[in-house]
Amino acid sequence: MATGNICSACSWSPARQDACRYQSHVNLFYGVSNRGVWSLGSNLILKERSIESPNFEVPNIRFLASRTSIPIPQIVEEWEEDDGACFLLTKRIRGQPLSEMWPTMTSADKERVAKQTAEYLTMQLHKLRSNRMESIGGQPIYSAFLFPDTYGIGHGPFSSDDELWAEMSLTLNDRVPEQVRSKLRQRMPTAAPYTFTHGDLANVNIMVENGNLAGILDWESSAFFPVWWEFTCAGIGLGQDDKEWKDLLRSHLPDHTEARNFWLDFFALRNYPNLNERGLALLKECDLGPPGKET
Repeated sequence: MATGNICSACSWSPARQDACRYQSHVNLFYGVSNRGVWSLGSNLILKERSIESPNFEVPNIRFLASRTSIPIPQIVEEWEEDDGACFLLTKRIRGQPLSEMWPTMTSADKERVAKQTAEYLTMQLHKLRSNRMESIGGQPIYSAFLFPDTYGIGHGPFSSDDELWAEMSLTLNDRVPEQVRSKLRQRMPTAAPYTFTHGDLANVNIMVENGNLAGILDWESSAFFPVWWEFTCAGIGLGQDDKEWKDLLRSHLPDHTEARNFWLDFFALRNYPNLNERGLALLKECDLGPPGKET
């Protein structure tokens, strides 16, 4: 049997599988980059990943479990191998991912799940505060949307709006006119109070059962962010269903539309001089023409 036909995850070949009546209840159901997620029967989930940051899921889950009643995975065991591989074994949250259920859910069920999620966020999660923008244990924060094009790179901790803006503005190239930078900085809402934020409330991370919220997954990059960041990043839809879900969720969260518009302009400006309509409108607001035709 050719090596290419042997499964890299379980080492079985098709011939070996055909010759055995054993049907595995251990399945690799998700894999991306340097991580994989296995289901161990119906009760347990095993996550394997490298030690590379961001990798704060264990301290974040323990932090939340001690301070909230948010339905999150329950840790059974976690350990690290000598080669740097990290393992996290948790109890499985019952239900199905919202991403799978969304097309068949009623409007009433969608509304209920959004309200339940928002209530956990506003009444519990976002009441957890810090005097700095940081991850648990004083570690840097990670976000490829707040700090574009820097996935896997830590930033901070930060203790002021000026420190945050200085780091964010590093993603704007030197050709961006200073008056545009200044205008954008003036519009940046204050980041305080620095609020514990999930930061990735995509429909794949929301578990539902019988039309109700059953759990919230994937806390590895959660940290103390600007108070407006949860609302803002919940406006980043990954496909139509996810966009519909996040639009509904935002309607039940404290309104930070001003901050979201600031961030959308900032995110558009990062591509200067190749600007979309939003970026060009920002130049016009500053009495400037299109790139190369500034007046």
